[in-house]
Amino acid sequence: MGKLTAQAIAERAVEIGDAEGIDALTIRRLATDLGVTPMALYWHYKNKERLLVGMADHLVSGFALKPADERPWQERLRDLTEGLIRTLRAHPCARQVLDQIDPSEVPSFLVVWDGTLGLAKEAGFDADESCLLAKYLLNSAVAIADAPVHHLAGHTDEEVAQIRRAKRLGLESLDPQRYPHLVEMAGPLTGGSATTYDTFGVDLVLAGIEALAARRRGGAG
Repeated sequence: MGKLTAQAIAERAVEIGDAEGIDALTIRRLATDLGVTPMALYWHYKNKERLLVGMADHLVSGFALKPADERPWQERLRDLTEGLIRTLRAHPCARQVLDQIDPSEVPSFLVVWDGTLGLAKEAGFDADESCLLAKYLLNSAVAIADAPVHHLAGHTDEEVAQIRRAKRLGLESLDPQRYPHLVEMAGPLTGGSATTYDTFGVDLVLAGIEALAARRRGGAG
């Protein structure tokens, strides 16, 4: 193989983490996969903790904000949010990796974090509100990406149809006098596409931020 780089190591580590989980990932296992000795990896990552930081940096770099982007803050914030959701969706190990690292040690995360704070400031929020906005946005993206609507991805189309049908029938069998809306909306509650779910979720979160920003600007006026 060619020259072993920190990026190549992180990429392979993410592949193993996605396929088998973070617990299956060790320096020795990774070295074997890459056809090198563990010492060759220690040159780049002295332990698994540093490897997780490298993995996080690799994952987050895919949706970092572009410099000198002159588009409205709303569009840039949407791109950032959707990019995070795509990363969490595409890489099953991403959430576990991000949960185990200190964000301040991840260069790409610092770029995203700083950029989010800058967008919040540009929208008219003060320092305390900007910090809260960044936290809520991250938590919202994680919640959208981890929604049950996506947990059927490993099933066949027929299995998905059967699971949804059983859930729909279960809701439809409820007492319509006591649960009228659950019975009425049993179909959309148990169906719908993941794409629609994501789009509406991002719209809902960002609409709230935009409305609050407008109120801040109105109050300042």
